[in-house]
Amino acid sequence: MDLKPDEDLQLISETARRFGEEMLAPKMREAEAAGRVDDETRQAFREIGLAGLEWPEEADGAGLGSVARVLVNEELGAADAGAALALDGTGPALYPILEMGGDVAKLPSEGQRVLLVSEFDGDLDIDQERVNGTIPWVPASEVDSIVVLAGDRAATIRSGFTIDPLRGAGLRAAGAGELRIVDAQAHDLLEDPAGAARARARARLYVASLLLGIMRAACDFSREYAKERKAFGKPIGHHQALAFLITDMQMALDGSRLLVHDAAWRVDSGLPCESTAASALAECIEASRLIGPSGVQILGGHGFMADYPVEKYMRESRALGLLFGGFDAAVEEAGRQVCQSDAPLELGLGEAV
Repeated sequence: MDLKPDEDLQLISETARRFGEEMLAPKMREAEAAGRVDDETRQAFREIGLAGLEWPEEADGAGLGSVARVLVNEELGAADAGAALALDGTGPALYPILEMGGDVAKLPSEGQRVLLVSEFDGDLDIDQERVNGTIPWVPASEVDSIVVLAGDRAATIRSGFTIDPLRGAGLRAAGAGELRIVDAQAHDLLEDPAGAARARARARLYVASLLLGIMRAACDFSREYAKERKAFGKPIGHHQALAFLITDMQMALDGSRLLVHDAAWRVDSGLPCESTAASALAECIEASRLIGPSGVQILGGHGFMADYPVEKYMRESRALGLLFGGFDAAVEEAGRQVCQSDAPLELGLGEAV
């Protein structure tokens, strides 16, 4: 039994890793200070084609699925999750269009940013062909259009909204703002209960895979620090309390990754994925609440300083954990789907329990 990705997926993942290490990580503090990603990095991201992974081939995309996306997002999240959000112009906004029978060609062209917001993020209402609502926080300070997903309906709005920039957000390279939608025209109105549920599942996996990258980076950095920093004559990682903590962090990361990959496999296989995706996001958020603060704790006072990246990992994971309803909405969705289903749970290895 071989659970490794095939050669194509390994190549895509390695490409994303190199891009993150060479382009994102070295510039992460500059991107945070500017609240945006520089043009050179944007151009490099467009040239390697990572944004079009899940776009259909007929729309000049790669035609790949959720597994490819979560692998790439983990690598980008490990380098700079805020920049990853800013670079992927369409991001999760693609999912309602794909899953609810919309026309992908009507989405804005490359180089523009589209934001997905849901009823879990704030007060939203799609009434006939008008959209109104307020979202207190979105990970963007400016966008070109918005895809609204509320209940069983989705719509695109291209005007009638404003974003008031906010300061001090966790995902600084992505920007931050308060979104206000006032009597906006709803374009390309879609309605499909099953498609809306799958769109939410894929959006949750998008966030969960970025969290995986952040948690991996936090685990790796704090572990290496614990191997080099000495106290009482030996590396602090050799003291039992910290050794146990580092182990707990790694266990939480590995368990979360298994859930995310299983849910992504379900999406690509056309299997029910709503409960698994919600569970994966909930587990990633819960794991990040252990890993983020623990990474800071291992570094002690240094952990709160911008000289080290662990403070960034902690605040970014907290911010990502708020999207699409966060932990509470994910747990509620997972529980609802489990209680509604009488079918045995299909595992990713093809077995049933």
